[in-house]
Amino acid sequence: MTSKTDIHPAIASALAKRGYETLTPVQESVLAPELRDADLLVSAQTGSGKTVAFGISLAPTLMGEEQTLPRAEAPMALCIAPTRELALQVERELAWLYADAGVRIATCVGGMNMMTERRTLDRGAHIVVGTPGRLRDHITRGSLDLSAMRAVVLDEADEMLDLGFRDDLQFILDAAPDQRRTLMFSATVPAGIANLAKRYQYKAVRVTTASDAKQHLDIEYRALTVAPNDRENAVINVLRYYDAKNAIVFCSTRATVNHLTARFSNRGFSVVALSGELSQNERTHALQALRDGRAKVCVATDVAARGLDLPDLELVVHADLPKNKESLLHRSGRTGRAGRKGVSALIVPYNARRRTERLLGDARISAAWARPPSSEEILARDDERLMGDSFFEAEVAEDEAAMVAALLERYGAEKVAAALVRVHRAGRSAPEELIDDGPVSAPGGTYAERAPREHVPIKDAVWFSLSLGRKQTAEPRWLLPMLCRAGNITKNEIGSIRIHDVETHVEIAGAAAAKFEAAIGPTRKIEKNVVVTRLESVPEAPARSARPPRTRDDGFHTGPRGERSAGDYAPGEKPKRDYAKKRPFTGGKKRDDRPPRKDPYADRKPSARDDMPANATPGVWPYDDVAPTRGEAPRAEAAKPAKPAKSVDRADAGAERPFVKDKKPKRDKPGVKAAAKPAAKPTAKPHRKGPAKPGSEGGTGGLKRKPKA
Repeated sequence: MTSKTDIHPAIASALAKRGYETLTPVQESVLAPELRDADLLVSAQTGSGKTVAFGISLAPTLMGEEQTLPRAEAPMALCIAPTRELALQVERELAWLYADAGVRIATCVGGMNMMTERRTLDRGAHIVVGTPGRLRDHITRGSLDLSAMRAVVLDEADEMLDLGFRDDLQFILDAAPDQRRTLMFSATVPAGIANLAKRYQYKAVRVTTASDAKQHLDIEYRALTVAPNDRENAVINVLRYYDAKNAIVFCSTRATVNHLTARFSNRGFSVVALSGELSQNERTHALQALRDGRAKVCVATDVAARGLDLPDLELVVHADLPKNKESLLHRSGRTGRAGRKGVSALIVPYNARRRTERLLGDARISAAWARPPSSEEILARDDERLMGDSFFEAEVAEDEAAMVAALLERYGAEKVAAALVRVHRAGRSAPEELIDDGPVSAPGGTYAERAPREHVPIKDAVWFSLSLGRKQTAEPRWLLPMLCRAGNITKNEIGSIRIHDVETHVEIAGAAAAKFEAAIGPTRKIEKNVVVTRLESVPEAPARSARPPRTRDDGFHTGPRGERSAGDYAPGEKPKRDYAKKRPFTGGKKRDDRPPRKDPYADRKPSARDDMPANATPGVWPYDDVAPTRGEAPRAEAAKPAKPAKSVDRADAGAERPFVKDKKPKRDKPGVKAAAKPAAKPTAKPHRKGPAKPGSEGGTGGLKRKPKA
């Protein structure tokens, strides 16, 4: 262990009580004297003891030379974690590390009672641990005072940026005092973390442990190739083969988590789920069940299992492949922690093989490629565990001797041993039968070329007809998995597949035909309402429909020798030639098929400029009696005779007056004297202003005024 003079006495005492004999490389690196008051950007592999490392580094900043912390008032340190589980885990680690210093820690995480957290902050705390969103809420509401803050720690900083907490982190760091230490701990340092450190840290010191040169030395990576529809069965076989104390199965969505949890529970596994849709109380109980041994398998998403530290976690299974190398490293880092060994198994479908190779290459990880454990290998592994169990080596106790003698006398040694084997296998789930097909990996991670498979005729074959064919886009690449899945048979038990227009004929081995019919049931239907019918004899290929008549490049129908058919069009009717099929490519320009003309202006409309004299001065109009019009000069024409005026019987017919539409005179009703009508009053808002038109009386703004009676 490092010299006690390098560690604060209160922290050294807590480490000794905990049983720490040696420190990890990242814990050793933060104890350098020049890093005592500096801002740090630490990158270390998952499970290297980063929580204890920043706890050791914070002790001089919080306590100085004192043995205990002062009276708890405003918080002096703030630890930010991406998830609720990781925040509670950090709180537990700091609680025993600062137990001798009299620390008071408050947690502020989402999903918990905010009023309880506010009362805890009001009573005073030395260190506050929380998630970004809840910490921002407390700062906004005024319940979290950052005026006395001496240090801020960002644990798993890269994950917080991936989850979209950048704005919350910037808000918290801007609210903290400028005179503070900022410590960032992360497994990887992408560009986002580097930019955040450049903005909020002062002359930060980059700390990279030597163990990062080779990721996860204590983790054995295995890539297991399976058929796409066999992934769940492969996961079950992997769990059965390793039989780990604790195992985590990672999925990409919550729906997959719920589905696998239900299936594992039905198969007899003690399983718990961990996803974002669960409440904090449910997630806490699930983790506690894993730590207590009441559950052995945890099905989780990436976000829910971030930063988890389970002491007995031996196996990590990637049911859904990780999206990038950071996700792969963080998932696998749940095992192989603190010097313990672990296994990380990737379930790789055949169609995702190349993508997985690139993923492992980017992460600089060498994985052993193989197939998932078969049922025979799993049963053999169970027998090995039974034979190697330590209770066979223990001596017979005095209180057991009488019962042992009675069993041997009554049943004999052979029956007693058989009963022991049955009891050992009774509580275990039966392994799954996998489709044994697909490319086999070479030891170096590359795949050997497969030799062409020869067709072996099937004995006692039975033919079946499927109610879909070429018109329904039937293809062997998806028909074969569908038949294997629905009929509970393997690919080796299927022979020829003949696809016709509206039906498909499939050959199945005689031994598997009865199993196939029993699996599809009396409805005789499989996926997508495909009806299966058993055939009594070898089917014959149906005749194909006649092909459509061939056509030449010019669009004309042709006969057997390329001649036009007479019956293609009516007598006397000439087929129209399709010029579009014969036109060459013109580079996007329009092409005129008309022949060139001698006089291109022969059909142009006549214009006034055609009569202009040849010696006319350019720019001067030669006709003084006719003014040019806009756009085109007028032609010189003879004056047209004026039209005769229409005869008008009115007295003022010769006077100029505006046109007024003639109205029929109204006739007076008999027996009623015509009364003088008052003059029409002008409207309130005239529709026209200006001088009166000729013939109007006075300036009335364009309003017509009737004469007085």
